[in-house]
Amino acid sequence: MSSPSASEGPPSPTSRRSSRFSKRNKLKNGTFILPSTGERVRRQITLRNPANFEGPAHQNSNYPGDFPTPRRTYSQAGTFRTAVENTTAVSKEFWQWLHTSTAKGILKCSLAYLLGSMWTFLPPLAHYLGNQDGKHMVATITVYFHPARSAGSMFEAVMLGFAAFVYATAISISSMAVSVFFETQLNLIGVAYALVLIVFCGGGFGFVGWIKQRFNTPLVSVACSTASLAMVTVLTKENAVHAGVFEDDKILQVMKMVIMGMAASAAVSLLVWPVSSRTELRETMIQTTDSLGNMLTLITRGFLSGSESDLKSSSFNSAQIRYRVVLKTLTKNLREAKFEHYVLGTEEQYKLQSSLVDCIQRLAQSIGGLRSAATTQFQLLKETSNHGSSTPVNWGHFSMPQMHGGSISATKHDRFAILTAIEEASEEGSGTDDQRSENGSTVRKKNGSYTEPASNASTAMPTVRTPAEIFSRFIMYLGPSMKSLVYTLSQILEELPFGPGPEYPITINEHFQISLTEALKLYSGARSEALKELYKSKDLHRDRPESIEADFEEVAASCGHFSFSLLSFAEEMQTYMTILEELKEEADNRKQRSWSWVRFWHRDRHSKDKSKNSDPEQEALIEQNRETNAPRDLPEISFQRRQSKTYSSSNDDGSESVKQSFYTWVLQIIRFLERDDIRFAIKVGIGAALWALFAFIPTTRPYYRHWRGEWGLVSFMLVCSMTIGASNTTGYARFIGTFVGAISSSLVWWACHANPFALAFCGWLFAVPCFYLIVAKGKGPLGRFTILTYNLSCLYAYSLSVQDGADDDDEGGTRPNITEIALHRVVAVIGGVIWGLIISRMIWPISARHKFKDGLSLLWLRMGLIWKRDPLSALTEGESTYAYMNFREEFALQRFVLRLDGLRASAASEFELRGPFPMKAYGRIMESTTKLLDAFHAMNVIMSDSEASEGEKALLKYTANERAELSSRISHLFQVLASSLKLEYPMNDAAPSADSPRDRLLAKIFQYRKLVATSEDPSLVIAKDADYELLYAYVLVTGQLAEEIKKVEKEVEDLFGVMDEDLLKLQ
Repeated sequence: MSSPSASEGPPSPTSRRSSRFSKRNKLKNGTFILPSTGERVRRQITLRNPANFEGPAHQNSNYPGDFPTPRRTYSQAGTFRTAVENTTAVSKEFWQWLHTSTAKGILKCSLAYLLGSMWTFLPPLAHYLGNQDGKHMVATITVYFHPARSAGSMFEAVMLGFAAFVYATAISISSMAVSVFFETQLNLIGVAYALVLIVFCGGGFGFVGWIKQRFNTPLVSVACSTASLAMVTVLTKENAVHAGVFEDDKILQVMKMVIMGMAASAAVSLLVWPVSSRTELRETMIQTTDSLGNMLTLITRGFLSGSESDLKSSSFNSAQIRYRVVLKTLTKNLREAKFEHYVLGTEEQYKLQSSLVDCIQRLAQSIGGLRSAATTQFQLLKETSNHGSSTPVNWGHFSMPQMHGGSISATKHDRFAILTAIEEASEEGSGTDDQRSENGSTVRKKNGSYTEPASNASTAMPTVRTPAEIFSRFIMYLGPSMKSLVYTLSQILEELPFGPGPEYPITINEHFQISLTEALKLYSGARSEALKELYKSKDLHRDRPESIEADFEEVAASCGHFSFSLLSFAEEMQTYMTILEELKEEADNRKQRSWSWVRFWHRDRHSKDKSKNSDPEQEALIEQNRETNAPRDLPEISFQRRQSKTYSSSNDDGSESVKQSFYTWVLQIIRFLERDDIRFAIKVGIGAALWALFAFIPTTRPYYRHWRGEWGLVSFMLVCSMTIGASNTTGYARFIGTFVGAISSSLVWWACHANPFALAFCGWLFAVPCFYLIVAKGKGPLGRFTILTYNLSCLYAYSLSVQDGADDDDEGGTRPNITEIALHRVVAVIGGVIWGLIISRMIWPISARHKFKDGLSLLWLRMGLIWKRDPLSALTEGESTYAYMNFREEFALQRFVLRLDGLRASAASEFELRGPFPMKAYGRIMESTTKLLDAFHAMNVIMSDSEASEGEKALLKYTANERAELSSRISHLFQVLASSLKLEYPMNDAAPSADSPRDRLLAKIFQYRKLVATSEDPSLVIAKDADYELLYAYVLVTGQLAEEIKKVEKEVEDLFGVMDEDLLKLQ
């Protein structure tokens, strides 16, 4: 093992003075475990990694891998040389960019588009599709289901594409059958038109709209667009439905085009630079564990040093941001890997990988608990620093410095002014210092190993008198063991879980599990001893004000909670390595292929004996997007109305009258129709039927065909979204993309003169920037609409020039007029966009602004009700811990927050006369709300496996009144915030605070300690040190809730003002 050097050069005079000043205040040496060998080593170690620490976040520093921009000054004589050098540099950068996954994805998409366009330009392929026009749909399919995706995502895309075709075929055949029946048997073609409009246009397109918003994923959305495109052609454009005859030519052509388009995309995706989601998942796991290791090291260093410099450094911010980005990619890769495993018959590996991802998320949640405890420490030190402190206390070789006023500085010099006793030392200092304990006693060696000195610190050191002294005393006892455990964990995280690419094999050192177990034993013992000595050192016999007693208990809570969170992290790491070993064993046994998902009858038979969603294998292949769905607990962001009292009671004999039954039935129907998803489906169906009506009226049908009204209907289906803001966003992208595509297609057609080779090459060049927007920039609608308009104009014009289609004379025939073709498409598309915006606003308009505010108010009310239950009361009343909040409810609330974020993004696109939507203010509110839910989760994790001991029950009963008061106060604050936001009413500046009840709770805990210490009653149940952990966690969580609620109150006051006499006038 190589350790970083202590310094890069000769020390400066200042550093030498600081070194002499802090020499006695270094942490004592601790025994730590080398993960790779399991060897116990006793020496001074440091958590500092010079390669990862980059100073404060506000400094401009280059990250590893960034290319610094050179600043050079050239003379005018060297202009030509400068141009050559710049061109060479740009060429090298471009060549390097071509080797990135983004560039490869763009090139793959453009290649698939080129292959799709061949079904228009090559005569043999075009003749295979028949004589009808619309062969550009093959290229359109390659745009919808582009190949810049992994193999698992491509499998899902193929499945969704064929599902869309099957649905469109069913609607088309059914509509033609109805038309033929009424025309040939009943001679009522008008009735057939009405049924086709209402049932197949209204109902068929309405169901597509419902599926689109129900799943709300990109692939499902493009599959719905494909289904709409196939249905529109048969229902409104072809003559079969209108003439009452059955023709399958167009249906067969659509089937061929869908198959060819999907085959082209799949071939390019799987053969050209193939991407495996299983490999990407392993790479993402490596990035995630690296980020977790960096955050763990920096948070622990900050806690040990008492300074926020580590948590405010650019390395910590970059690790945190990198983890958030990687976490989204991790979830996406896991879902895509699921399809690959199912196709390959390795479902068991997927189940283990899913468990591994869940374990990583729990590790991240433990990191959040560590950070919250460390943040509490920093705040308490600042408060102590601002209020002054007592005289320094000398403890032999351990000196406690005087607390100065002002904030804690991020510099090393200022850290000496606050907590010099916990300054880290260099790893090189392991000579004479390694053989002496803190009190100067020599440590004996036996057989080459170190033995711990006898601890007499509790008798040699006086009692602590300030919160800062409690911190220093705790760090002095537990600091070495804490550093040793974090060092072991960080080394394991750095090497796990997979080896180098491109195969990323599972590499597990056989000593890792043993090393972590030994490190955990050392830490557990040291933690128990540290907490015991800490509580012994407190002067419990001294009377203090309630606020001072609260500060003492809050400091003890912070120390205990941080050590507990670190212990939970280490235990979760053991679970992580166990799952990884099982995955390695399963991966090595590759001969076993199950494909059990094909035998669905076996799965259905055995699923009855299994709990719901306990097995990831039982999940559907096509599932809703958990990030955007409303949870079942909060179905449609609306209050659940109570049953009407008028018809809720039955007659005297217990039976309901016919009138009551009828009214109840009508009420259920009305409430069903009030659901937003049902209203949206009906709204889409009405809009589609009204637009398609022009295709069935004899006087308007020629205009519908001439101006290509079917593309207006497709545009309507694309633009019409759940909220007004989402419709505005999609409509704007459709508008811009249509104009750019129409102009570009006209220019390309004029330049190429109907030459198929030139058109194919120019189409490939035009597709590259469009796919750049889709793949690199994430602007899928804009890129798709641009290239689709190009297809509708340029590729369609070439089909006319080679006499594909029978009714092509209205746009130039064999001499196509590209201007008229582009104009017809632009008018149809713009008409469909406007019609979609009108329907979104006129029929049951759903404002994203109102839905966001209503949903956020409902979320706060729900959180207030959850906390009103008093989480710890269930332990004393003998109820299940789920009386507070089960994990299903927690996940539902977290998904609900993600949906609210989507509504907030849509609200920014809505225009109102009172001004733009305050995006930044509500963004800060949502950030605080997310932290509030994180605090709820922290409490849920602590209580999940808790069975109260006798000491805990005694402590909880002693503080029952204070906890009830604090819970009610927090619940009341949630209700005040929700009411103000819902009504958009000013806040009352006299709103109650949760600080006072919380201080009374902390003082009550301190009084219980004094009572136990002074009582001589043998029947009194004495709580052990470990019994305080649960209540300490509760105290910290309530502190975080109070802090974030204050931030939300400030934002709501800035939005709606503060209530005063001028706002309320009686008239």
